[in-house]
Parts: sequence; C-alpha cells; structure tokens
Amino acid sequence: MATITRFIISTFDYQLDGLAVDEFSNTVFKKGSSVTRRGITVTVEDSEGARGRFVNIDNDTATTAQTIAIAKLLVGRDVDTREQMYDDVKRIQRKIGAFGYPNLDIALWDLAGQRAGMPIWKLLGGYRKSLPAYVSTFHGDRNGGLSSKEAFADYAQWSLEQGFKGFKIHGWSAGDRREEAENVLHVAERVGGRMDLMLDPACELKTFGDALYVGRACDEGNYFWYEDPFRDGGFSRHAHKKLRQMIKTPILMGEHIRGLEAKADTITTEATDFVRVNPTLDMGITGTMKIAHLAEAHGLDVEYHGCGPSQRQCMAATRNANYYELTLCAPGIGNPKPPIYTCGYSESPEAIDANGHVPVSDLPGIGVSYDWDFIARNTADTVTVSA
Repeated sequence: MATITRFIISTFDYQLDGLAVDEFSNTVFKKGSSVTRRGITVTVEDSEGARGRFVNIDNDTATTAQTIAIAKLLVGRDVDTREQMYDDVKRIQRKIGAFGYPNLDIALWDLAGQRAGMPIWKLLGGYRKSLPAYVSTFHGDRNGGLSSKEAFADYAQWSLEQGFKGFKIHGWSAGDRREEAENVLHVAERVGGRMDLMLDPACELKTFGDALYVGRACDEGNYFWYEDPFRDGGFSRHAHKKLRQMIKTPILMGEHIRGLEAKADTITTEATDFVRVNPTLDMGITGTMKIAHLAEAHGLDVEYHGCGPSQRQCMAATRNANYYELTLCAPGIGNPKPPIYTCGYSESPEAIDANGHVPVSDLPGIGVSYDWDFIARNTADTVTVSA
C-alpha cells in the first residue's frame, strides 16, 4: 500500500498584459495596462517514490492557506483512498467550505494517472478526446476593447470565422438592463442561427426585474443558455425557478453553489436547466464527477466552468456536456495565460482544430508537462507538509 509522504506547496506570480481590474473587480481589456496574478503548485509524493502534480493559475491567499491546512490532514493516508479523503475533508471543513481541497485532489488524481501510465480521462472511464469549445469573453469595458455592442458582434463574427460553434457574452459591470438587452439582440442579429449564443451577466444585473427584461431579449435572440443573471449571487432557488417560468431561454446555474447536495437541491427545486461544475472549485475531480453523474441521473447536461487541464480531463469522461469554455477572451489579446506548459498545451482561440474543438492529451495523469523553470523563477513561497 502506497501512502502519502509529503506535499510541496508553492505559490508563484505572473503578469498579464493588456488587462486591468475595473471598479467592480472584474478583469477587463485595457491597452498598456497589466495585472499580476498568483498561482499555486501542489506536488504530492508517495512512499513508493511516485509523484503527482497540479498547477492552478487561479488562486488567492485564503485558498493557499486552506490547501496547506488540509494537506496536513492527508499525510500518511493511502494514496488510492480519494473517496475517503473527499468525504472526511467535506465533513471537517463543513463550516468554511473546502475551497483548498481541489488542488490536492487533482494532484492525487495526477499521481494515480502517473502510477497507471494513463491519462485521468481514461481512468474515469473515457468518452472522447476532442471537445467542442466556445469563446467566453472578458467583461465589457470602456477602454476601446469590448466597449460596444458592435465590438461584441465583431468578435462573435471573428469567432465564427475561426471555427467556433459557440460564443458567450460577459456584459458590462454596470449591469444596465437596456444596454445588456441591446447587446444580446445585436450579437444575435449578426451571428444568430450560425452559432450557439450564451449570456453570463455574472450576477451583475441588480434586480429580478432586470434579469427578466434581459431574459426576454435572450428569448428573442434564441440564446442557448442564460447564466447567473442577477445579484443574488446565484443562490436563490425560488427566484430562478420563477425566472424559468417566465422566459423560454434555458437557465444555467451552479457556478457559485458548492457541493453535491446543494447542486442536487438546485436541480430538484427546478431552479436550473443546465448544471455548472468546476473541478478547481467543486471538491476536485472526485467531487466534479459526482456532480456530472448527478446531472446525468436527472437527464440534464453538466457544463464545465472555465478552462484548464483538469476541466479537459473531466469533460473527456463525460457524455452529458456540450461545450468546453475557453475563458476569458478578448480581441487583440486572445485568452491570456502564463507560459507554464512545455508540451504545446494551449488555451489560445487560434489553437482549435477545423471543427472548433480542443484536444485532450494521452499523456499520463493530468495530461500536461509544466515549465518548472518559469515557475521557479517566479516562486513567491514554498511550504512542505510531511509526517
């Protein structure tokens, strides 16, 4: 029996050019500006000398602290008891949520794949190795990027010509219902009927009335889904059930609702049509596949939030999912990410194939190799957790 001997947890900083943070904390296009982000790396080693790794480029101080705290609970465990670890951590972290656990769970799945010599998607059962993708935009800005309905429509047209079959709008932080509805209809007029369109206000619309107004524009534009519309944070089952009763466009909820049971309640109270899930937020790959199968059992589709190697591995093992989210994108800067891969892995919009798909790797584990020299040059802190 192989046991966990230690975790090595590091944080690293990187810079993304052409971006700024607006007054509502949304990242937007801004020429000549830049933002600094912090990622986290987790290495898990076992008693037989095997090693699993995961690099999460979306991280914050609280998540790092929780990842370290949970790692201390797992040292000495059987590396193959991921289900038991998931269950124990969920209980221990019940008061504060287990936001730090996904980094550890995904590293443990990478370890399992490395030991087996197989990619995670095949360990999970395997369904496909090519994923249809959609462009998911940055929020609208006032800086000359996605700053008008014409700019959004131009970018949707470019995405269609690139080969994408889907396009999702993140509107403006101000959440003006008339501006949002005009944008919805203008983009639909330009590319509707030739690609699936989605709208994600990201909880920017201020009232239920705003959400209803924009939802009816989605109906008119024949949108594929309408996601997290207004400022309840995505939590009110009652409000979204009412909204579903009053518009035709399918609702997508669950990005901000954590845990299998909470998502089950969202489904059974008829508050959503599609089910959102993310392995870097929803208790790792272990938790994600539970949610994917929960949705399947209810005859619903599960839609993966965000992009990254763990999302690709899970979606490749999922039948009931429509699109891979290539987020976040804008004209002129594509989908800016730090250069942390050495295997050709890319989230660039130009990297899709002729069918508008992204590939899934056959490499063992998480399916990528990392540029550890780049990460080491930018490392801010390292903590080792061992017995």
